Amino acid sequence: MGHAVVLDVGKTSAKLTLWSPDGRLVDRRARINQTRLAEGYASLDADGIADWLAEGLRAFARQGDIAAIVPVAHGAAACVLDGRGGCVAPIDYEAEPPPDVRDAYRKVRDPFALTGSPCLPAGLNLGAQLYWLDEIAPDARGPIVTWPQYWAWLLSGVAATEVTSLGTHTDLWCPAQARPSPLAVARGWAERLAPLRRASDILGPVTDAWRRRCDLTADCAVICGIHDSNAALLASRLYSQVDGREFTVLSTGTWFVAMRSAATAIDTAGLAEERDCLVNVDVAGKPVPSARFMGGREAELIEESAPIDVATHSESLLRRAARLVDLGVFALPSFQCGVGPFPDAGGRWVGRPDDPIDRRVAASLYLALMADTSLDLIGSRERLIVEGRFAEDAVFVRALAALRPDQTVYVADMSDNVPLGALYLFNPDARPASALKAVEPLPIDLARYAQTWRAMTQDEPAIRGR
Repeated sequence: MGHAVVLDVGKTSAKLTLWSPDGRLVDRRARINQTRLAEGYASLDADGIADWLAEGLRAFARQGDIAAIVPVAHGAAACVLDGRGGCVAPIDYEAEPPPDVRDAYRKVRDPFALTGSPCLPAGLNLGAQLYWLDEIAPDARGPIVTWPQYWAWLLSGVAATEVTSLGTHTDLWCPAQARPSPLAVARGWAERLAPLRRASDILGPVTDAWRRRCDLTADCAVICGIHDSNAALLASRLYSQVDGREFTVLSTGTWFVAMRSAATAIDTAGLAEERDCLVNVDVAGKPVPSARFMGGREAELIEESAPIDVATHSESLLRRAARLVDLGVFALPSFQCGVGPFPDAGGRWVGRPDDPIDRRVAASLYLALMADTSLDLIGSRERLIVEGRFAEDAVFVRALAALRPDQTVYVADMSDNVPLGALYLFNPDARPASALKAVEPLPIDLARYAQTWRAMTQDEPAIRGR
């Protein structure tokens, strides 16, 4: 019964948290991730994160014995192990393959109906990264580990894959059949995938090298790990307000990912591939209708300046929201092209404010409208749980509640719900420290504002028939 550590490797930042045996947050560290240049492509900074991880684990070990380390990481990433204790530099999913490689890959990928994986730009389909590596590094034929499991392998020496990462728009997995895709089989990737393990499996103790490097105990266990949005989904099921009933979790960060969960199977046949809908796979291997857009990145592009502390300025931001709605100030999609419910639209302003605080308010209203659209696309109903860093944005969550009067909207009390899902893998007795908080809708009539926004985005025949 020692402490537990959660390693959360997001796209923008990596976080390391230390948790007491009774589930209290003891310490937290974070770093901004960098992109490195490998052999002609942009790669994830695996080495830099590893050095930072070692420093953090050493500091945490001085505060008490660490019983387990649970890795969590973003999707659309994997490593090819090189057989020498390292790996081929993992491709950053924002890296652009050469046009001929991209076009050749798109001709051989499987249809959306089979994989639930939409055709995405850059390397957002993991299969596109592997196809590119086959071209530029044909000798890199080692085992393939998904991104959370790379960190588990680094710490334990045991290679694994896991369904929540394989089922995240990779083109490598068939969710309904729970098996590798025909493309993965034909390209030889399926036979190179490391053994499939449960997210909660203990892969082994930390290696002697990591034990010595970080002053860890010999029996410190390394858990297989999980995809970050799926960790948030798993955590959301632990709240008393859910209690086995249907809900949707909206995980917010660099990406806004909406995942609809129900006690019975949900038909995914009608999902709109062209609008960034997809089929995720939960920790039990169950298909999960999902939709997403790059909300955190878009907020940065709309703000055009240093981020505003929304928690500190919440009252001022709420007052300004009513004024911007009355003035008809709009941010229109999409400021991050190629993804989201309007992938081909170019982001633009109607009445762009000069004041950076007003631009932050406009960004929050934009995020609410985009989230509302994505939630409609997956038929979200009943309960909606907003988690992640934008759960602190009062304008965003209250505008979203106003736009969705038929749903009860909640926010998680924790600024990041992901560690709770990760801790549950190690300790099934883990529970939220407090209940979800119901969101009071913004006291503004947003119906006309939303209708105008949809008309300007050529989405006037709204999905709900409005």
